[in-house]
Amino acid sequence: MDLRLFQADVARLFNTSEDTITGWENGRSKPQVHFYPHIIDFLGYVPFEVSEEILGGRIKAFRLTRGLSQKKMGKLLSVDGSTICSWETGQTIPYKRMIEKIVKILDNEAT
Repeated sequence: MDLRLFQADVARLFNTSEDTITGWENGRSKPQVHFYPHIIDFLGYVPFEVSEEILGGRIKAFRLTRGLSQKKMGKLLSVDGSTICSWETGQTIPYKRMIEKIVKILDNEAT
């Protein structure tokens, strides 16, 4: 994609500094999760792969595309951020009532 934008232009679009954009471009830093929705919108596609075939992947994809940290996603579901992490990595599986709550949130946001 060649939009002929300068780093200053992109920085203004993302409400951040030119140094931040340079860091992303050079791989010295990664965008914070709250920038992800803007990046996805800017690029026109999701620049990361997450397997949505499993619940943990669906949770992670939902969270990242909305710019939510694990802590903020945890607040949405009334659990700790570390619980979200363990679900996303497959270390643990939510109990049945929580799965129903998660699926309801994921499905409601998709419509």
